[in-house]
Formats: sequence, C-alpha cells, structure tokens
Amino acid sequence: MALADTLTAAGTAALARSGARPLGSHLFPVWPGAAFAASAFPVRCAPGDNLALHVAVAQAPPGSALVVDVAGEPEYGYVDEILAVAASVRGLAGIIVDGCVRDVAAIARCGLPVVSAGVSVRAPGRDAGGSVGREVRLGADAFPVRRGDWMVVDDDGAVCLPRGRAAAIVADTVESVSRDQEVLAALCSGRSTLDVLNLDPSRVAGWQGAGAAPGGSAERAV
Repeated sequence: MALADTLTAAGTAALARSGARPLGSHLFPVWPGAAFAASAFPVRCAPGDNLALHVAVAQAPPGSALVVDVAGEPEYGYVDEILAVAASVRGLAGIIVDGCVRDVAAIARCGLPVVSAGVSVRAPGRDAGGSVGREVRLGADAFPVRRGDWMVVDDDGAVCLPRGRAAAIVADTVESVSRDQEVLAALCSGRSTLDVLNLDPSRVAGWQGAGAAPGGSAERAV
C-alpha cells in the first residue's frame, strides 16, 4: 500500500497520537468526507490577496497539497470555486488554508478536499505578491510547514508529518491502530473500557462499582 493510502487509512486522530502535529481545531474540512494525504506545497498569500494561490495551482506538482498561510488576515474568501476547479483539473490532492473560503457548495460539488478556518464572502485581491514553495507557518503556534512534509486531512481535521519523521510516525501509528483493534474486540466481547484500559474509577466521585458503598461514599468524602 502506498504511503498516502496508509496515512489516509490510519486517520488524523491516530497519527496525532503518534507524533503528527495537529494544525489546530480552527481548521476543518469544508465538506463532510473530504480526505487526503499528500506532500505539502507551501503558499504564503499577501494579506487579503490570493495571487500566490493562483501561481501555486499552476506550479505545484500534481498530487501535492497546497498549504496556505494568509499572513494573519483570515477574513477573506481566499479559495473559491474557480481556484478549486483549477486545482482539481491540475490533479492537486487538496488545499489547506489558514483563512476563509467562499463558494462552499460549489467547492463540495467540485469534490476537491479543502480545509479552512471559516467562510467569508469577502473577495481577495489578485495582485499583491506572496510566495510559493517556501516554508510557511500556520495557526496560533506558528507551526512550520515545509515543502515535502506530509499533510493528512479527514473529518477530524488536519495534521502534519514533518519530513524526516514520517516513517517513524507511521510505524508507531500502525502499532497503535493494531492495539485499538484489540481494544474494540474486547469491548465487543462484553468487557468495559475501565477493565480493558486498566483505568482507576475510584478517582471519580460517585463511583459505585465493586467495593464502593451504596450512595457513593467517595462523593460524600469530597
């Protein structure tokens, strides 16, 4: 199975547990079911302008994903139907933009996976420069994304696997997913999460399990 298929199958939640970097809860797929795993092609837009995005769509390698820094000015619809269709025709895997988009229904119809921080009908300019292919920084933590990092997107959000660490993260994720399957099998056999995960319920006030006094003595003792 190709690396992209492995990453998509593993999912962002499992990858994040194993060291992939979440890009932030403010970034979310524009339409349900949008998913991809692809090599990053960074884009930095000038504030309120998407000329760099048009350049990136024309220049980025097919199969890559645009990762877009909007220079701290998110309240514009940086990605619209025209850019989504152009990116899809060029064979790009998707777009992650740390800003807003517009034409949401049309983007969904196009089928291009797009992750954004929100929706804004405010149109950006197309003449203020920016950069493509150079490191960008996303989110409140200014997390760096470089060309060649792996980006994974699904309904839970977006994560980044820095180049050089992807193989180790994938190996740990495969083991983690295998353990999850064992846990699920045990739960389906009738065991509880407390038992399977070796949790200590006595730490919770009101616990009335084995050995606890009726009425929740733990709660009264607090």
